[in-house]
Amino acid sequence: MRKIAILGSTGSIGTQTLDVVREHGDIEVVALSCGSNIRLVEEQVREFKPKLVSVWDEKDAISLRTALSDVDVKVCSGMDGLIEVSVFEEAEILVTAIVGMLGIRPTIEAIKAHKDIALANKETLVTAGHIIMPLAKEYGVKILPVDSEHSAIFQSLQGNENNKISKILLTASGGPFRGKKLDELKNIQVEDALKHPNWTMGRKITIDSSTLVNKGLEVIEAKWLFDVDLDQICVVVHPQSVIHSAVEYEDGAVIAQLGTPDMRLPIQYALYYPDRKTLSGERLNLFELSSMTFEKPDTQTFAGLKLAMEAGRKGGNLTTAFNAANEKAVAMFLDRKIAYLQITEIIEAAMGNCSFIENPDVEEILKTEQEVYEFINSRW
Repeated sequence: MRKIAILGSTGSIGTQTLDVVREHGDIEVVALSCGSNIRLVEEQVREFKPKLVSVWDEKDAISLRTALSDVDVKVCSGMDGLIEVSVFEEAEILVTAIVGMLGIRPTIEAIKAHKDIALANKETLVTAGHIIMPLAKEYGVKILPVDSEHSAIFQSLQGNENNKISKILLTASGGPFRGKKLDELKNIQVEDALKHPNWTMGRKITIDSSTLVNKGLEVIEAKWLFDVDLDQICVVVHPQSVIHSAVEYEDGAVIAQLGTPDMRLPIQYALYYPDRKTLSGERLNLFELSSMTFEKPDTQTFAGLKLAMEAGRKGGNLTTAFNAANEKAVAMFLDRKIAYLQITEIIEAAMGNCSFIENPDVEEILKTEQEVYEFINSRW
C-alpha cells in the first residue's frame, strides 16, 4: 500500500487526490495540511485517518484539536507544520497542492527527506527551479508533474527518454475570453473571469487561465521539468482541451496525450507511476468530436504570457517578481480592488522595479516576493 501526504488537501487538487484515493482503496493518507477550511479538513481526517494534520493559523489549530479530541491525530500549524507534513516519515509521496510560493520550503525539505514529489504547485519551479531540480537529482527523488499539460508531456516522453526533443507543444484552452480584444476586456468582472469553459479549478488558477498568465507559469515550469530551452516551448491554443500537450522529436514525430478534461487522470498517474489503473468517468469519444482547432496565442491582448516569456528568458529572481506580482494582483482583483486589465499592468510594473539577482537562494527569492508586495501596496 502506497502512503502519501498532501499539502493543500481542501483545495481543488487536494480534494480530487482524495477522490482517487477513495476510488482504489490501496493508498493510505498519512498526513494532511490545509489553509483555513477547518470544517472540511475535519471531515477528511475522520474519513482518511491520517496521523498528522496541519493548518496555517494556530487559532484554527486549537479549534481543530478540540473538534478532533476523540481522534488519534496530531494537529500542528504554520510553516513548521507544513514542513512536518512534508517530511513525515511514513509518507513515500508528497502531493504539493497548495497555491503560491508557500510551497518552496516544504518541497525542499521533502526532497531532502527522500520523498517523491507529485507536483501541482507550479510556483515552486517557476521561482526556484534552479534549486529544486538539481536538489531532486542529488537526492534521487522523482518530480512527478500533476498539471494536466505537464503530465501530458511527461506521458509523451515515456519510452523516449534518450531521444532528443525538438519542441514541446504546450496547449491552452484560451480561457473564457479567447478571441476578445483589449477594448472588450475593460469591464470584465470577477464572475466573468471565473467562468472557465472546460476545467473546474480553484479561483486563483481560474483567473490566471483567463489572463494566460497560467500558461506563462507553465512555460517556465516546463523549462525546468523537461530541461529544455524556453524557445523550444510553443504555446498552442486548443479550445477543445482534448490534446493536453505534445512532444515533437528531432525526426518530426509528434507524440501527444489526449483525454477528457479530468484532473484525476494526471493525479492518478503521478501517484501510481509508472503503472496505470482503471479510472471511472467519461471517456474521450473521437466520433463525437466535430473538430479540433489550433491557434496562436494573442500576446498583445493577453500580455501576461508575453511577460512570463520575458521573465523566463532572463531568469534569476525576475520569475519571482512576475509570480509574486501576479499573486498579489489576482488577489486584489478577486477582492474587487482593481480592474481586470490592471493585473498585467501591475505585473509589468513590478518586473520593471525588480533589482535583478541572477542566481537567488531561497532567502533572496522570498525577499524579492516581499519587495514586490511592498511595491504594489505603495502604488495601488
